[in-house]
Amino acid sequence: MKKTVLTFGLISGAVSSVLMLSTVPFIDRIGFDRGVIVGYTAIVLSFLLVFFGIRSYRENVGGGQITFGRALSVGLLITLISCAFYVVTWEIIYFKLMPDFAEKYTNYMVEQVRASGASQQVIDAKMQEMKSMKVLLDNPLFNAAIAFLEPFPVGLIISLISAAILRRRKPKDREQVVGETASELLAR
Repeated sequence: MKKTVLTFGLISGAVSSVLMLSTVPFIDRIGFDRGVIVGYTAIVLSFLLVFFGIRSYRENVGGGQITFGRALSVGLLITLISCAFYVVTWEIIYFKLMPDFAEKYTNYMVEQVRASGASQQVIDAKMQEMKSMKVLLDNPLFNAAIAFLEPFPVGLIISLISAAILRRRKPKDREQVVGETASELLAR
């Protein structure tokens, strides 16, 4: 299991990191509203490897068979490795490559509230909320926890769906089934 999980986890994490690094620098052009769609699309693409990892484990290690529980555990382990890549990549982007990200996002959120026609009191409240959030995000541990919570639910859902689709139990022995049927016929 270790080799399959590591292989597919590392590939999924690499895909996640590359996609993040290739899209986040263009957030000004993409926009924060569409950036969420682009970001979660990249997360789903990277987690497609969960399905292929479970299938690989079933075919190569399980001899074509895998229980739901084993498939789910393989999927979750791949997800955890991929999430670790996501978190590390985000930490590098936030603290080194785009240290002004929080300010840009704050400006965007305040502008959204202002454009909705809110009162100055509501705008000021949003500004204060965003300043408090920036203080929290400037803490690397809190930032990492928030970053982990972005991809993990997606990976969990994909792991559950993949485990349900790919589970395959050991078929009953044909002779035993035929034998039971014949003995049932003789008993009549």
